[in-house]
Amino acid sequence: MNADRPAIAVTGICGNLGRVLAKLLHKEGQPIVGIDRRLFPGKPKDIEFHQVDIRKRKAEEVFRKRNIGALIHMGIMHDPRMSAEEHHQFNVLGTAKALEYCARYGVKKLVVLSSANVYGPHPANPNFLTEDAPLMASARFGDIRDLVEVDILAQSFLWKHPEVETVILRPVHIVGPTIQNAPSRYLRLRRPWVLMGFDPMVQLIHVEDACRAMIEALRPGLRGVFNVVGPGEVSLSAIFKELGVQPVPIPHVVARPLLDQLFKMRLSNFPPGELDHIQFQGTVDGSRFLKATGFRPKYDLRETIWAALR
Repeated sequence: MNADRPAIAVTGICGNLGRVLAKLLHKEGQPIVGIDRRLFPGKPKDIEFHQVDIRKRKAEEVFRKRNIGALIHMGIMHDPRMSAEEHHQFNVLGTAKALEYCARYGVKKLVVLSSANVYGPHPANPNFLTEDAPLMASARFGDIRDLVEVDILAQSFLWKHPEVETVILRPVHIVGPTIQNAPSRYLRLRRPWVLMGFDPMVQLIHVEDACRAMIEALRPGLRGVFNVVGPGEVSLSAIFKELGVQPVPIPHVVARPLLDQLFKMRLSNFPPGELDHIQFQGTVDGSRFLKATGFRPKYDLRETIWAALR
């Protein structure tokens, strides 16, 4: 790798999403610098990798010594078993450091991966939330507070540092065969819970399409906040009908306390706050990103639904 050629740095590259992104960037011949505190087994030989915590001085040395032309920041920890303090330290302070390095070392492009979950599912939500909607997720679901803070940090950076083309992406639920987030795990359940009397519309995006959106966000001149949607919206019941799954209907008044007990006893990996996503509406409008980039998902709705299992 030519150390003088501007490289794309990727935080969180060792995660399953990061690996898919690295593979797609690699196909395009982009010089890649990976930053992650985890190991990277099976790393392609021509990807430059630094096993380091983004908050540490060694991470800053990567930006100081290497010609980083763009940063894709995905170094966000999502582990419901970790303490709130650990999440905050890594996610919020780590993001603050990444933004600081971009400003200090002349990084021209910054893409921050947020999530459409920052809006929060809510019974009063309109059919499609735009990028101007308030970020209300942490009001009902404290575990997502860090992600809301990360999004707000990135928005502040966007306005304070016009010299850096900053793009904040808020994709809908990302699903894929290697993805271990709550939506993908939920769709893999043999007898998933549903809440009696509720059948919300759901938006999914294939992991490769989410990564393609991040690559699109690198285009020169693009800056701002964008929702990223998949091939359409579909009711939860239609998803299970497609998968041939028979869900278990649970009265919503007992579902939350029951799931809370199961989670505390480590009999479930789903925090009770996740029930909001199968009870209330949280669909978003992706027209701004479509208009700015022409981005359309490669995978259709049926392929995206099945992606969590295959």
